[in-house]
Amino acid sequence: MVPAPNTLNSIRELIVSLPEPSAALREAARTRQAQLTKPPGSLGRLEEIAAFLAAWQGKPEPSLRRPLVAIFAANHGIVEKNVSAYPASVTRAMVENFGAGGAAINQICRVNGLGLEVFDLALDIPSRDITEAPALEENEAAGSFAFGMEAISGGVDLLCLGEMGIGNTTIAAAIYHGLYGGAAAHWVGYGTGVDDRRYARKIAAVTAAVALHKEYLADPLELMRRLGGREIAAIAGAIIAARMERIPVVLDGYVVCAAAAILHAMNRAALDHCLAGHAAAEGAHREVLRRLGKEPLLDLGMRLGEGSGAALAFGIIKAALACHTGMATFAEAGVADRSGE
Repeated sequence: MVPAPNTLNSIRELIVSLPEPSAALREAARTRQAQLTKPPGSLGRLEEIAAFLAAWQGKPEPSLRRPLVAIFAANHGIVEKNVSAYPASVTRAMVENFGAGGAAINQICRVNGLGLEVFDLALDIPSRDITEAPALEENEAAGSFAFGMEAISGGVDLLCLGEMGIGNTTIAAAIYHGLYGGAAAHWVGYGTGVDDRRYARKIAAVTAAVALHKEYLADPLELMRRLGGREIAAIAGAIIAARMERIPVVLDGYVVCAAAAILHAMNRAALDHCLAGHAAAEGAHREVLRRLGKEPLLDLGMRLGEGSGAALAFGIIKAALACHTGMATFAEAGVADRSGE
């Protein structure tokens, strides 16, 4: 595993040159798909998912023996601006709920055969209020990035990413507004179900934060440090660690994609090993996916977070792999593959 970076500059160096997928194994997977007992292309995106797995895992017949959902949990100082329907204490309560098996993600992981790990990123030390100061010091941002890289330890062969943090939809909206411009209101959603007054406060907070830090936002890592939070940096670290080991990644919704968008701004190829699990109902997530060049596997009107959309999409990925490795070829089944006319 690549050594963990300890400064923002070392992260920059890491992201300049990233491993590529195997074009030969992608083509080998496509060749096998053409030989399976079905009309060519009839499984649609399932065929491309199988080829994607083969190319990134570097195996003609990829496997999913240790898929993992990694949830990164953190708290945010912006909550003090009353932008959320819930207090920051709910973050820890939900982390405990994950541990007790009582959350939606626990049920989805169980039915899909997914492992689950929850990473507590100093919940008792919220990041700073981004309308008043940078969210993190440089060492905190780099340390959180490095912490996130540990998510793939232990032989993970596919990583689904999730998050938990009261206030983090405000943080994500600020990141998108800082990266993409436009009106703050375009990027702000209703999060955990805030009323119109809190929604207005969210817009005001995002506007103020981006205005405060605007002279630094051309640098995506400075943007991450100033507008993000510990879970944002950790998710970015997990994505890059997976890339260095050629592990496919499934992105969850609005908040996870904010971390992904930072990497994409640094290197347009940084997310080539990632699939978008779903299109979230929160904010302008569909536009974010378009900017990232990702077509979601699911569109179910979800905005829960906690990796739920990515974990549900894993069922599609698992089915794609089962068809690719388990179906008979025309030769094996003794079925003619053309009419002969």
